Amino acid sequence: MNEMNKMIAFTLIAGSLAAAGCSMPGRQAAPTGVVLANLDTAVAPSADFYRYACGGWMKNNPLKPEYARYGMMDKLAENNQHQLKELFEELSAASQAAGSVGEKIASFYAQGLDSVKLNADGAAPVKAGLAEIEAITDRASLAKQIARLHREGISPYFYLFVSADEKNSSMNIVQLYQGGLAMGDRDYYLQPGADMDQIRQAYRNYITDLFTLAGYTPRQAEAATDAVLKIETGIAGISIPKEALRDPQKNYNKMALDEFASAGNFFDWKVYFETLGLDGQKEIDPKQITFYRDLDKLMKGVTLPEQKYYLAYNLLNDAAPYLSDDFVNASFEFYGKMMSGKQEQKPRWKRALGTVDNALAEAVGQMYVAKYFPPSSKEKMLDLVGNLQQALGERIAGLEWMGDTTKAKAQEKLAAFTVKIGYPDTWRDYSALEIKPDSYWNNVRRARIFETEYQLADAGKPVDKSRWLMSPQTVNAYYNPTTNEICFPAAILQPPFFDPAADDALNYGAIGVVIGHEMTHGFDDQGRNYDKEGNLTDWWTPEDAARFKERADVLAAQYNAIIVADTVHANGEYTLGENIADHGGLLVAHAAYNKSLEGKTPAAVNDGFTPEQRFFLGYATLWAQNIRTEEILRLTKLDVHSLAEWRVNAALRNIEPFYTAFNITPADSMYMAPEERVVIW
Repeated sequence: MNEMNKMIAFTLIAGSLAAAGCSMPGRQAAPTGVVLANLDTAVAPSADFYRYACGGWMKNNPLKPEYARYGMMDKLAENNQHQLKELFEELSAASQAAGSVGEKIASFYAQGLDSVKLNADGAAPVKAGLAEIEAITDRASLAKQIARLHREGISPYFYLFVSADEKNSSMNIVQLYQGGLAMGDRDYYLQPGADMDQIRQAYRNYITDLFTLAGYTPRQAEAATDAVLKIETGIAGISIPKEALRDPQKNYNKMALDEFASAGNFFDWKVYFETLGLDGQKEIDPKQITFYRDLDKLMKGVTLPEQKYYLAYNLLNDAAPYLSDDFVNASFEFYGKMMSGKQEQKPRWKRALGTVDNALAEAVGQMYVAKYFPPSSKEKMLDLVGNLQQALGERIAGLEWMGDTTKAKAQEKLAAFTVKIGYPDTWRDYSALEIKPDSYWNNVRRARIFETEYQLADAGKPVDKSRWLMSPQTVNAYYNPTTNEICFPAAILQPPFFDPAADDALNYGAIGVVIGHEMTHGFDDQGRNYDKEGNLTDWWTPEDAARFKERADVLAAQYNAIIVADTVHANGEYTLGENIADHGGLLVAHAAYNKSLEGKTPAAVNDGFTPEQRFFLGYATLWAQNIRTEEILRLTKLDVHSLAEWRVNAALRNIEPFYTAFNITPADSMYMAPEERVVIW
């Protein structure tokens, strides 16, 4: 998904993992599907279920130098990347018709692998863009350059995107979202402490390195660094905290486009919208309205040369991974090593493959599905989704804290879910995307412009609800509130998520919980604000809303109490939606599994595990991973998902059937007193 779609769709994991294939080479499983080698039986399940269920896997899959976090999902994606590589190499080896998708993929991939040309080009591919920025002389030309960068997928100051109007979900509207921070979160600029000071100093060095590599003099590089930090620190100070961004009502501010454009004056908004071809639009939704007003005030203290340095940095920072090795290494030293703790760069073929896969996502997906995706998986998934949907409906009907009026509305929303499985019915046309031999970066630019124009063309038009926000080769899943849809791409329908050879207990614990997780997103602290049509509207009685909040606050407090590293706590408010979805997914999938057993002979104990135990082991296995401390701290600031360990241990402490399955008692570390537990869905 692109960055803006991530802001309106709730995913199973942060980001996305590209994959290609529906098997895991070398996977050794017991008849039940429980991989015994994944366990650490030296740890009692009642003491630390995560270590018990995943400790063996963690020992057998140590962190590779190129990873900050390496988990079951990363291994799945990595194994499958090799199959995607084979697909690309097959295209490269065969003769491709001029202008065909096959030629575009092969040519683009080859450019990413051509280290000789990349290093010979150096900074040359960005020189024209830097010259355009340097030529800015006034508010109008500043606006044009900001618009140009936004069209190229670079986002100084803020993001612009086109998506469904949240209070008129059948129509698309132009939207703005606060941005402009290359370190990703305001805390990196404002939070005191030696660790933050170290990161800020490394960031300063990185900015200086980029300008030096681009040919600026030492004096210019120093002035540019000062300007970038001045502007970004100022933006951090006016940015809405991430916890407040979770309130969709407060972040909806639709108004007339002319009214918005006439209110600000640090650059010419009318020229900006005109340059993007949006001047004919009547309305806009600037999500964080105070941010743009404060940005206008902030920029009164910034000179035009400082703004030009800031825009130049945005270009250099964005282009660095696609330029010569010195740029790539500088970017990795800061973002990879300092921010995430990685030890070495991914091999060039993986980076090139990811770039092409992102640029021609559905074209690659169409080939992937044809070669690797078994249609039988789609049929099985439809049955599972139906069972989970029925189970959630029964749980809603039985909620003791919700009144009948709200229950009826919730049931209507559940019944209206659109379900997308595997791949889209209609594939996207990439014939207008040009891949040329000039430079790797220029092709990245063209691909981004192609993507931006595809999105901008929807402004003011009806929403196409058949479109997908993820490619079929993505190991992930999502719920989108404005279309009220749940989506499960083909790549997630493989072990350990889904295994046709495994017993039902394991599949319900794995893919069943994933399905339940995405369904529950429709009723989490954000999703519950949207009705069955995807409109942002309050369909709750005040009493039920208060009871929901009371329970959600308990869950947030549970996660706030978790120490993730050193003295740093988890952020229960920021991760609340995903935590609600995890809890709901577990309860709904467990109920669906029990319902599937009606009229059947009870499942047997296999390898010492009851069906109930296999259900919870199936869930925990999904989150097996090793992670660096730097990445723990980074994700705690940036990721709306809890860390893997706590998606297991913290979630299961609220799940009553887990206590019975593993005989958890008050003397055990996994125990939580009944009065402290919370059930929402």
